[in-house]
Amino acid sequence: MIRVAVNAPLLEPLSYLENPEFMSHRGDIVHVSLGRRQCLGIVLGKDSRAPQSGIEYKPIVTKEQQWPSFDDTFLKWLEWVADYYIYPLGQVAQQALPPLDRSLKKRASKRPPVVPVLERTVKPTLTEEQQNCLKNINISDGFSAHLIHGVTGSGKTEIYLRLFEECLSKNKKGIFLLPEISLTPQLVSRFVERFGNEVAVFHSQLTDRERTDQWWEIVEGEKKILIGARSALFCPLKNLGLIVVDEEHETSFKQDEKLKYNGRDCAVMLAKMSNCPIILGSATPSMESWKNHIDGKYKLHTLKSRVAFRPLPEIEIVDMRIEKDKQDRKAQLPFWLSQNLYDKMVHTLEKKEQVALLLNRRGIANMVFCRGCGYSAECPNCDVSLILHGKNHLVCHYCDYHENFKLRCPDCTEGELAPMGLGTEKVEEDLKILFPEARLARADRDEIQSRTDMEDLISNMEKQHIDILIGTQMIAKGLDFAHLNLVGLLLADVGFNLPDFRATEKSFQLIMQMSGRSGRHTEQAGRVVIQTYNTTHDSLVYAQNHDYLGFAQHELQSREPLHYPPFHKMIVFRVQSMNSDTAQKTAQMIKSRLLSIAEKYESHFKNIEVLGPAFAPLARLKNQYRLHIIVKSAQPKALNALARQMLADEKWIPSQARIIVDVDPASLL
Repeated sequence: MIRVAVNAPLLEPLSYLENPEFMSHRGDIVHVSLGRRQCLGIVLGKDSRAPQSGIEYKPIVTKEQQWPSFDDTFLKWLEWVADYYIYPLGQVAQQALPPLDRSLKKRASKRPPVVPVLERTVKPTLTEEQQNCLKNINISDGFSAHLIHGVTGSGKTEIYLRLFEECLSKNKKGIFLLPEISLTPQLVSRFVERFGNEVAVFHSQLTDRERTDQWWEIVEGEKKILIGARSALFCPLKNLGLIVVDEEHETSFKQDEKLKYNGRDCAVMLAKMSNCPIILGSATPSMESWKNHIDGKYKLHTLKSRVAFRPLPEIEIVDMRIEKDKQDRKAQLPFWLSQNLYDKMVHTLEKKEQVALLLNRRGIANMVFCRGCGYSAECPNCDVSLILHGKNHLVCHYCDYHENFKLRCPDCTEGELAPMGLGTEKVEEDLKILFPEARLARADRDEIQSRTDMEDLISNMEKQHIDILIGTQMIAKGLDFAHLNLVGLLLADVGFNLPDFRATEKSFQLIMQMSGRSGRHTEQAGRVVIQTYNTTHDSLVYAQNHDYLGFAQHELQSREPLHYPPFHKMIVFRVQSMNSDTAQKTAQMIKSRLLSIAEKYESHFKNIEVLGPAFAPLARLKNQYRLHIIVKSAQPKALNALARQMLADEKWIPSQARIIVDVDPASLL
């Protein structure tokens, strides 16, 4: 008997008979029968249990020949991922296979190559801080976890490059993880200039053909360094010598759908199982990583200065409550633009330097409403307002519902619908009037829809073909433009008051990261203008002084008494149903089951908190009502065991309801 994890929504493996025509070994990829169909499965090993009477066991059908078997280290890591995130192992393992068969004929493509061909560049001289950092990281000593806390522009990337050089000199492979695909073009160029054709790239904006080709090149050893977003972790590399996670604080490392894993945390476990070091880098480390440093689990390396002692940007905060009452404006400015920021933009553009403006909202306006009767256009599938795009299109950013924008109010039929609020599209429209000579570009999900879109945008910024860049948070992370010396944050308040315990941390990180794009290559300090209606918010007070340490201490002190991460682990059970009553009854059943299990096995599940159920802040999305039950504990294993026990018999779950388990949630919205 052989235990096989099948590609199906089953938390436990199934037992099959050995096929007499071939031997099955742990890690083999096989085809098995499941009901009336065949599916892929991963062999986990021999089944020591005796066959149960009355059950007809089927033999394994065939062994898959095109893909190599998983080695034991990688398979143990897949088992850990499936166990920790309470997800079927067979479906986890499916992510470790390329999207296409290797034998499929390649089509001619006009797309630029995934990895460019570039000339090698001369290595820069290291600063004293960089030298000390490298000296204190030993990549030959097995597993160790290092946190590099370096201010923006301090040269963290050069440290990564030197460490990968050392890794390759030992004939080992390395993985470099980025949170956002938008960061990939610049980083890939830096790596190719240093390592030539040793670099492979893997992320979701590649075509299936491109991802398949890159998968084989890194798995078969043709390439030695894999750069990618979180999914790159699932490439089954052997002989791993180094993992680097850049911008480790980013919640983009957390996958929202299906397998809700955190790429950073999974990378740490892969490094541990591969017995190799892992480097986590950030100017604004996550509270989880900072707490791991405090507890002695991560070794801290600090870079306090920018390269060549270039100054950190000067941050000004503009109170928009006062701004709107000023009568001495030199120009008729739109409501979202302060005189201060406008004057600095004029001055910057006169010097032939670049400006970047951040607004974390797409579209023209974030709602339309009737001034006569108060009606506002809402999505019929979600409890959210429709966003106005292009003056004639109303769109839901959650379910992609859209309808034409009609001026006449559909409710009272007399009033007219007026746009209210602000989005990147509206900012671009206003700037075309204010700066008719300036060359504008917008970076949001409406404009940047492919790998080549992002590559073109970065190239145009580097060649100074863009004067003003307007974008959402995709322009706030890791990008490095030599002539960008003014950054403006419009409506910095957008994320301040979200009903999420991480809201302040995320706001602080976004402000610090975006500010860090300014003045990275000049002797004069870059300039940052933050426009806000809440000038005393914690994230602003600490950001203005570049005081990460003060912020981290304050944030941790506020979370500890509430038992929030990183002090306690958290699992969220989200109940979804098209029927509100069904969702609420199912959520109550979950809470009752959790409490009764915890009471029955009190010695195992003591000190576990169960909160809720309550409707999620976004109470209805895609026609599904959503309720949360939050479970917290200082013992992660007990929390995991409680969740598994609760889900052990799913027959009690109504067919109209769905339960989604989110371990270590990045957001509670």
